[in-house]
Amino acid sequence: MSPVTRREQRLSTEKSWHRARLIPTSGINGADEQERRATSALLAVVSSVKEFGRTLTRRVGAPGGRIDTFVEVPFETDGRKLYPDGLIRVTRGSKSWTALVEVKTGANELQVQQLETYLDIAKREGFDAVVTISNEIPGSAGEHPTCVDKRKLRKVELHHLSWTLILSDAVMEKTHRGVADPDQAWILGELIRYLEHPKSGALEFDDMGPHWVETRNAARAGTLRSTDRGASAITARFDQLLRFISLRLGRELGTDVQLALSRTEARDPAARSQALLADLTDNGRLSGALRIPDAVGPLSLCADLRAAQISATVEIAAPGQGRNTTRARWLLRQLADAPEDLRIDAYTRNGRSSMSALLRDVRENTDVLIEDRNRELRRYVLHLTEPMGTKRGNGRGSFIASMTDLVDRFYTQVVQSLRPWTPPAPQMRKPQQTTTDTTAVSSQDGSDNHDPAADDAEPTTTAQSDSEP
Repeated sequence: MSPVTRREQRLSTEKSWHRARLIPTSGINGADEQERRATSALLAVVSSVKEFGRTLTRRVGAPGGRIDTFVEVPFETDGRKLYPDGLIRVTRGSKSWTALVEVKTGANELQVQQLETYLDIAKREGFDAVVTISNEIPGSAGEHPTCVDKRKLRKVELHHLSWTLILSDAVMEKTHRGVADPDQAWILGELIRYLEHPKSGALEFDDMGPHWVETRNAARAGTLRSTDRGASAITARFDQLLRFISLRLGRELGTDVQLALSRTEARDPAARSQALLADLTDNGRLSGALRIPDAVGPLSLCADLRAAQISATVEIAAPGQGRNTTRARWLLRQLADAPEDLRIDAYTRNGRSSMSALLRDVRENTDVLIEDRNRELRRYVLHLTEPMGTKRGNGRGSFIASMTDLVDRFYTQVVQSLRPWTPPAPQMRKPQQTTTDTTAVSSQDGSDNHDPAADDAEPTTTAQSDSEP
């Protein structure tokens, strides 16, 4: 065999070799092993990578300081030994903050009785908190997926972190914010690689629950009632889906994407649940919005179960000057990469109705957005509507996949290109030239000269003001 052939054969064989990993996914047998490995890997990285450890401990109310982590710490209660999955201790000077950690992977859910026992242990030991980690995603930040006895929380705090949130924090810390030490950055990268592997048990949101099909069908038929067993479960799942989408989008953008809630909803999560349930039973709709930093406005989402359609919407104010055709062309320039089936609703000052047209038609003739040239266009509402996936799980043809794909498409092709209009800077008046010696130059010279062409000046966006007239 020639040396060239031998080298090619070796290279071909090496392609099947598995690179050694700091946190391997091989050898995971059963849920217990999966849970122990995920716990140990996470807590080891929390104590090793300063930036990531501080981000995660800050979320559960810990102060800044040196972080020490432990696994399967034994405690005795009622004559038996209990082993919480982990323990986190943050030390600063002579003071310390300590929390017990309970971890679930895969489809395993947190158990109320177990958590209440750990809360009792934490209270007895003088610890500050109990932190839970699982694939359960609360509908809003700060909520806990279980309903423990509130009396247990008088002395000890209860916090929850989803695996999706942990993965998002890890990616943002490594990719967008940066880790100062190269070795620590590599360690954090190994944790990310591990959590992204299907065998790790850190799953993404992938199921609308057992009541999805019956609730979807009842909503489509108009027979859904608020007392139906699946109605409230589906509204809770939908808020969890919105939270998952916000974390997923924030991970890609490197920013903190949040659910857009009213003051009442932020103060009282039950108000949000009741409003969502009423809209589902009365109108067959599930809706919510995402607040993206520096975007022109909230990205609103709506799932119409009766029409089997989902839509994404964003609103942007029209320029405050220029003719209506000029204001319409200003919007078109920003929608160069938008899909032709994007619908644009144009509203005038104090107008309740709108002129509506698809982007393909507006590109041919902006007049389709103008009902009355004497009434100024004030705002645009952009909609993108697509067929709704119907399956309860994740993957092709599922409701979850259709929602996440719509958000990705709408943000990439529409929202990220939009910039709010800003008025141009005031221009310095040119001094008037005098032709005689008998008249002195006055500040009012030329003030009566009106230039009609100024009315047709193209409005600019913040990004365009330096490059376009």
